[in-house]
Amino acid sequence: MGDKKINFKVDYKKLKIFEEFNTENPQFPMVLSSPHSGCDFPPEFLANTHLSIEDLRESEDCFVTEMVRAASDAGIPLLSMNIPRTFVDVNRDKIELDDTMFYDAPQAAGGLGSRRSRVGFGVIHRIVTQNKSIYDGKISYSEAMERLEKVYDPYHKRLKQLVDRVTRKFGFCLLIDCHSMPSKICNIMNETKPVEFCLCTLFDESCPSRISEQLSRSLESDGYRVEFNRPYAGAFITFNYCQPRKNIYTLQLEVNRSLYMSENVYKKNMNFHKVSSDICGAILSLGKFLLDFKI
Repeated sequence: MGDKKINFKVDYKKLKIFEEFNTENPQFPMVLSSPHSGCDFPPEFLANTHLSIEDLRESEDCFVTEMVRAASDAGIPLLSMNIPRTFVDVNRDKIELDDTMFYDAPQAAGGLGSRRSRVGFGVIHRIVTQNKSIYDGKISYSEAMERLEKVYDPYHKRLKQLVDRVTRKFGFCLLIDCHSMPSKICNIMNETKPVEFCLCTLFDESCPSRISEQLSRSLESDGYRVEFNRPYAGAFITFNYCQPRKNIYTLQLEVNRSLYMSENVYKKNMNFHKVSSDICGAILSLGKFLLDFKI
């Protein structure tokens, strides 16, 4: 990244930050979120990156919202981000900033970032997955702060409202954070059958094992290979929305992309509808289990 100063201002009034589905009358003690499935790029952002849209979509959880919609339509609130994670990653902490990205970062910002932000994948991404820089210079710190105010904060405000609503109605809530994982990650373990689903529970810290095991059994009954906390254990939403003392639990659901899409061309494959049906069936089976769940 060079010393070139990149200045632009996004017209947020023209953006629809997120979509929500079936949020008024929850039928199960669950909330679904899809924070990385957005692909509505602000035009001002596209005009100031030297990467193609295909490059910028490398880390997108393609079709995840669509894949769980049938479960939501049965009475589970679903919140889905429209804005891509390469613009703002709502599954990161707000302080995960790489101050080397900014030509005008205040001194107080230095040192706050995590390892993820230092390697380029903080709340404001510096690179895409093939280690390609998103910008050919440095951007404005104030512009990044506006992204957090206009995109990040509204998503989390609404997600918290939905979790609180379900908790008030049922006495507890399970937030399932829905993601996809690249097949090359699932194949890296050199095992006979790649991981097809990963249930991330922070090693049983974010939800009781009875809950995650129920979901695992449903998926395994359809013939899938399921792993717990391998290759992922959970990220920001899983960690920060989990409040066992308030009967709020979280689980991050990861789906191997090769099950349902052609990863290189961002298109569904012939198995999409079956995989979607199996996932939604497993989620609804878990929802019915939770109706009788004793805290």
